[in-house]
Amino acid sequence: MTDQLQDEIAKLQDMIAEARAVVGFTGAGISTESGVPDFRSPDSPWMRNKPIPFDLFVASPAARQEAWRRKFTMDDLYREAKPNRGHRAFAELVAVGKMTAVITQNIDGLHQESGIPAERTVELHGNGTYARCLECNTRHELAPIRTIFEQRGAAPVCEMCGGVLKSATISFGQAMPVDAMRKAHELATDCDLFLVVGSSLVVYPAASLPLLAKKNGAKLIILNREKTPLDEVADLVIHAEIGPVLESFVR
Repeated sequence: MTDQLQDEIAKLQDMIAEARAVVGFTGAGISTESGVPDFRSPDSPWMRNKPIPFDLFVASPAARQEAWRRKFTMDDLYREAKPNRGHRAFAELVAVGKMTAVITQNIDGLHQESGIPAERTVELHGNGTYARCLECNTRHELAPIRTIFEQRGAAPVCEMCGGVLKSATISFGQAMPVDAMRKAHELATDCDLFLVVGSSLVVYPAASLPLLAKKNGAKLIILNREKTPLDEVADLVIHAEIGPVLESFVR
């Protein structure tokens, strides 16, 4: 570890210690240490199994069948994924009352698995660990859906109302979740430190939240391997692997 990185970690620790209310904001980068692939790495499996756009999913049974095939293919790639040092650091900060909540772009459910209560996790892009009916909104677990899919080779339907079942994620072209966006805006407005970890900050409207926090007087920290469009306005930028930087917060 370089002297510069050690100095940056020390500043990160000081800024968190001095903050009244920290809000965490995470993207795919926080989960790569767990074995969950991100979207922009070369030859990412997400590029070979791109999510089907929402309008096409709704309109076409064949598209729904292909969407479920891709969904289960991706699930198999990170079936054994467990929370890593980054997730556990955030869980510790929430547990001690320093971090009020975590806003995440991720769909893997690893923040909740790390111990962060669901009510303190704001999922902007939904959750891929279960499904919902697009008609009646009933939650469905994935295991029985997969069994039916593999037996019949067709996209599953809701056993309650016969409606279309879809992974509980937000697809391209699908409306953002109103309650999650409202809660994220409230958190960004009320915090005094906004900590971005593992996000490229190019996907909107999620990427507008750090600027909202900054506009309302919060300090902004960005921890990401690559540069982001908001590096210039951040109070601290750390370009490094996430686990080694955050492990000091893990008991």
